[in-house]
Amino acid sequence: MSEKVIMIDKDNFGEVMNGDKLVLLDFFASWCGPCKMLAPVIDKIAEEYEGKAAICKCDVDENNEIASEFAVSSVPTLFFIKDKKIVDKIVGLANPKVIKTILDNNI
Repeated sequence: MSEKVIMIDKDNFGEVMNGDKLVLLDFFASWCGPCKMLAPVIDKIAEEYEGKAAICKCDVDENNEIASEFAVSSVPTLFFIKDKKIVDKIVGLANPKVIKTILDNNI
């Protein structure tokens, strides 16, 4: 995993969500095949959008209270959060171009 990706847990969740950057929050599970396929895409996006957006991952098995707060029912699920509001969401394996378009439209 890229060092640019922020791993979200209950200790840093509030700090990241209250920041002034657009947040891409990837809910995943270690046992999820599509999540494993999406992981390198998220890593690359984290490198490309460094300084422009906070690219984050949250393991649903380790942080089920955060996943519940977002009503995550399947993984991967990507949330795009700006000014503490969800501006877009993708459920399932996402095309990198679609992810980048949503990021670009909200930065």
